Amino acid sequence: MTRNIADVRRDYEGRHLEEATTPTDPLAFFGEWLDLALQSDGQDANAMTLATVDSQGRPHARVVLLKGFDDQGLTFYTNYHSHKGSELSNVPFAAATFWWPGLSRQVRVEGPVEQVAAEESDAYFASRPRGSQLGAWIATQSVVIPDRNWIEERQTRFEHAYADQQIPRPIHWGGYRIKPDMIEFWQGQPSRLHDRLRFERQGDGPWSRFRLAP
Repeated sequence: MTRNIADVRRDYEGRHLEEATTPTDPLAFFGEWLDLALQSDGQDANAMTLATVDSQGRPHARVVLLKGFDDQGLTFYTNYHSHKGSELSNVPFAAATFWWPGLSRQVRVEGPVEQVAAEESDAYFASRPRGSQLGAWIATQSVVIPDRNWIEERQTRFEHAYADQQIPRPIHWGGYRIKPDMIEFWQGQPSRLHDRLRFERQGDGPWSRFRLAP
């Protein structure tokens, strides 16, 4: 390395988070921040780092795309037989982190996870570009493969199989919904004196809000 990574830093700035002007519903608050992030960070604003835990208690994290959001939670789609799918089958809880550098903002979400209804997965799958639909059939996600040719050969095979016809959703592919029981909002501030507001709730009960030290 030609640069000392310890010297890489930036000073954050942004409007203070004030309890008096913050919605009491954190999902509504998340929606406001997401709208601003879509304007600021564009097509990457819905990228979130998803963390799951395997049967040995080891955490695993990767970036996935948020594809649905409502008062029930946050939805993403994947191969149910992937590593994260297997992990969620064993331990149906997850954490997700959004980072929006243009706004100096971070949001952390934690909670139980459930598969969405088949009809919801069907509707989203039908909205995807045809190449992405084929990709759900082509890629046996997370499986070790011999080389790139393996993918290209499968691509040719499935393109021929579904030529001139509608592509059905694979039964092994669909959505998951994180049903938050914790949402934390982080707004960067100068001198590392950041604002942090944390919302928690038990089951379907009311949300409690706390201010945390930076």
